[in-house]
Amino acid sequence: MGADGFDAVVVGSGPNGLAGALLLARAGRRVLLLEAEERFGGGLRSEELTLPGHVHDVCATVLPMAGVSVAFRALDLPVDFAHPPVPAAHPLDDGSAVLVHRDPARTAADLGRDGRAWQAVIGAAARAGNPLVDTLLAPLSPPRAPLAAARFGVLGLQPATMLARTAFRTVPGRAALAGMAAHSMLDLRSPVTGGFGMLLAALAHHAGWPVVRGGSQRLADLMTARLRELGGETVAGHRVSSLADLPPTGTVLLDVTPRQFLALAGDRLPPGYARRLARYRYGPGVFKLDWALDGPVPWKDPAVGRAGTVHLGGTLEEIALSEAQVARGVHPERPYVLLVQPCVADPSRAPAGGHTLWAYCHVPNGSTADMTAAIEGQIERFAPGFRDRILARHSMDSGAMQRHNANYVGGDIGAGAADLRQFAGRPVYSARPWRTPLPGVYLCSAATPPGPGVHGMGGYQAARLALRAR
Repeated sequence: MGADGFDAVVVGSGPNGLAGALLLARAGRRVLLLEAEERFGGGLRSEELTLPGHVHDVCATVLPMAGVSVAFRALDLPVDFAHPPVPAAHPLDDGSAVLVHRDPARTAADLGRDGRAWQAVIGAAARAGNPLVDTLLAPLSPPRAPLAAARFGVLGLQPATMLARTAFRTVPGRAALAGMAAHSMLDLRSPVTGGFGMLLAALAHHAGWPVVRGGSQRLADLMTARLRELGGETVAGHRVSSLADLPPTGTVLLDVTPRQFLALAGDRLPPGYARRLARYRYGPGVFKLDWALDGPVPWKDPAVGRAGTVHLGGTLEEIALSEAQVARGVHPERPYVLLVQPCVADPSRAPAGGHTLWAYCHVPNGSTADMTAAIEGQIERFAPGFRDRILARHSMDSGAMQRHNANYVGGDIGAGAADLRQFAGRPVYSARPWRTPLPGVYLCSAATPPGPGVHGMGGYQAARLALRAR
């Protein structure tokens, strides 16, 4: 135990920092959690961004990985997950929509000629269940489902454009995969984007795409409360500017990206390691809108109103063009839009009869462009009359996203480009990338494997290494 009574200090209270802190505390370590902002949670924070009584998640809302990752399963938290009737939908210009149901067979039936392919590509991954999920979320550990992982890898390493065109024959089937894959924030012609689409679609079947009733902040609050029950101390509004400012302790977990770590460490890092961190690349940013509505979105296909998440962008070709433009530093005129209707699953987020809604599109890193008209234009394309439902709106460009969370460098909510190069070397090439050259200091943010998502695995893996070292 350190001179100030703490065995470990965790800097940053995003889902990874919280998961790491809890694993250390459950092992009997006394933990100090430090958070720069006034509220804990990082990307899990919720606020009344538009009107009183309207709860908006500032970043993460739909949390499919929180229910299945081993980091969260081990905590056994009393999280009240609310599932929409349909996890995801993808409307098309002819007024129809692809609905991704919890049941893969039902989704396959809706896809007609592509139904068998959906079952073979997505359904097989969903049926592999938690063993495959555990393998994919712990990519540097021995696989729990080696055969399923090998099959997933053969398909998932492909660019989404290639996988969509070889696996599916119809416009709806290809569009559905593209909408899933575009969560990667990568050019869909890039390797591994097919895997992003496969995993997210499979999770819709295996675990659903739930929200936390009352807002994602509730999950962060449950985790910080559990940490206090285990003897940990939590301090918000405490910004750490240097590792030298931390109390003496044997273990430090940093829920920060390489840019912040370089600043915190100063000249203490070996020059070679510091140079590798300085080469770490951040991906596109996002422009995000939140709305308070006086009723549900008037979709052309009313079935889309039952979906928690909606992918807007039309065909595979349109979505691929949009993401390629962003990768080149261009703002698309018709961007791919990721939209969430939280009240479909959790009506408590708005006063009776009202709705909250959020959406974002991808933009070049650090963009200051106002994409309000482009995003709302894409919604109107599939839901004419949408603008008439708006009571209030709130916008955040890439700079505002970074001010909300320092890990979102340039508005990159994934804490770093997740392309093939950084998929394998995140933040550096190493068998244990969470461990830094500084004794007892570990990185645990989404800039470490397995990357973006509310799964807590970066913190889980860093804490496991720290416990072994102790």
